[in-house]
Amino acid sequence: MARVRCTILETELPNERGGKTPGIKAECMRCSHTTEAFGVGEKSIKRCLVLMREQCPENETNFYVED
Repeated sequence: MARVRCTILETELPNERGGKTPGIKAECMRCSHTTEAFGVGEKSIKRCLVLMREQCPENETNFYVED
């Protein structure tokens, strides 16, 4: 298991009502895979990093951290 850095960006994510909601977007610095979560707090960042591990397109079980 490797420690992989991710770039964290605050963004606007589309919501189910057709509008925009503040959110977080994480991008893997190794393969450029991205994940998103609503909210801009620490919990949203952690959610993106957990999703990164669950959704890894390379089926790796890395430990993802904020860059």
